[in-house]
Amino acid sequence: MLRSGFSLMLLMAAPIGSTAATDHPLRVTTDSAAYCRELGVRVGAHPGAGADGVRNLAEEGKALCATGHVRTGIAKLRRALRAAQAGGE
Repeated sequence: MLRSGFSLMLLMAAPIGSTAATDHPLRVTTDSAAYCRELGVRVGAHPGAGADGVRNLAEEGKALCATGHVRTGIAKLRRALRAAQAGGE
């Protein structure tokens, strides 16, 4: 019983409606085919997506996602997006 009372006290001590939580909302992602598609769209819509390196990474990422290698595909698509944001390096 002591343990549950202690947990309740911790919950009561936590700030509710903290401004810190609204300043930087968390972005939750999953390793899913839907997230692969979302990243592919985001990369394709970016102005730096036309660079060869970005395009190659994005194509590899999409192909990996399509063949069931979702985590690896997401990693490639994230790299492509970062490269596009950096100016297509």
